[in-house]
Amino acid sequence: MQKKLAGGGSLYDIGVYSLQAARYITGEEPVAISAMIYSTPGDPRFREVEENVNFVLRFPSGVLANCTSSYGYSNTKRIQVFGSDAVLELDPATDYYKHRLTINDKNGNQEQKIEEKNQFALEIDHLSESIIQNKQPKTPGEEGLQDVKLMQLIYEAARTGKTIKV
Repeated sequence: MQKKLAGGGSLYDIGVYSLQAARYITGEEPVAISAMIYSTPGDPRFREVEENVNFVLRFPSGVLANCTSSYGYSNTKRIQVFGSDAVLELDPATDYYKHRLTINDKNGNQEQKIEEKNQFALEIDHLSESIIQNKQPKTPGEEGLQDVKLMQLIYEAARTGKTIKV
């Protein structure tokens, strides 16, 4: 909750997951960003960092990603993708275990089985193997740098109230 230590609040902490999901699902980089920030007035936890960030990413294909991060919402960790033929829902999306992927299409709801694995342990193992084998990791540092650049643009869009062209 200290800006000097964290850089920001819910966006840097948990909002990066929806940002990454939108980039991954579309396979594109956003071309425009708009955003709003809100913190509960008088809540001492949010004197320096934000409680809530709502942001919209526009992609070259025309896809709009409506994303939210919040320290104030009840335990919500969901990603939904609305397409012309189906709706995909991953809920919970960012827990370490028990992901539930549902596809709702003309055939109804179909739950897809996702093998239970400890994601954090797999990340550490993969990074260690990449270092030992001198190989590029699946998600190189450039991906993280792009996330930071986009989050800074989200903050700028919220601060100025303008849509930022990327």
